[in-house]
Amino acid sequence: MTTSSPCDPPDPARPPSGSARRRRPARDRMYRRRRRTALLGLVLLLAATGVVLSRIAEPSPAPPPAVQGRVPQAAGAGAHADPRPVPSTGEGRFSVAAGGTPVRGVDGPLRRYQVVVEQGAGQDADAFAASVDATLADPRSWIASGELRVQRVAEAAAADFTIYLATPVTSERMCAEGGLSTEGYTSCRLPGQVIINLARWMEAVPDYGAPLSVYRTYVVNHEVGHEFGEGHEACPGPGRPAPVMQQQTYGLEGCVANAWPYLDGRRYAGEIVP
Repeated sequence: MTTSSPCDPPDPARPPSGSARRRRPARDRMYRRRRRTALLGLVLLLAATGVVLSRIAEPSPAPPPAVQGRVPQAAGAGAHADPRPVPSTGEGRFSVAAGGTPVRGVDGPLRRYQVVVEQGAGQDADAFAASVDATLADPRSWIASGELRVQRVAEAAAADFTIYLATPVTSERMCAEGGLSTEGYTSCRLPGQVIINLARWMEAVPDYGAPLSVYRTYVVNHEVGHEFGEGHEACPGPGRPAPVMQQQTYGLEGCVANAWPYLDGRRYAGEIVP
């Protein structure tokens, strides 16, 4: 019978010895633990890779939708504009500002006015009237001549003229009835009617170079000035204040925005524009 020397390799057909049988389960358990650890690491790696890839594939957030009905601001105007949307048209009917004011001015004929706001314009008639009142009662406004007085009244029958705040479509229609073309952009004056375009009241004009409150004061003084018999005037020179009767809505022509007909107690004017 042939025997194996200690250096001979073990015979695969021969069953393992008792000590080998005891070592194999321990070694198998170790291998199984290693495989489970490797598999767990692979799963975690794949999961992390999937998260990264999903983030890469996500689209960028879409910008918020534009406010419906909002007219885009021209460069230079937005910093001073009222942020609320400007409706292009309203109901064609008007709400009257309540109450009235004391007589303003020291002497001269009394001109009474009524203030109304188009329904659907999103503006309060009393608030608009308060702004108009403050402008016309200011000592730099038309009462500074000492030859004119003003007063707001609530009754149309008692008013010499009416100041309207109207949407662009309505103001264009009203101005056109008097033969004036505004293209829905500018304000206008007809006999007994001062019509302020809502879009200009809310947004002023591009590159005006002054706060919205200055433009509002200007447009009231300008259109009421027409009601008082004043005509258009030209810019007197670059860097000088624009006369209130200059058509500042169309540009300053080198002048600086100015809302008042009287400066330093004197009537400030430019050359009459034919």
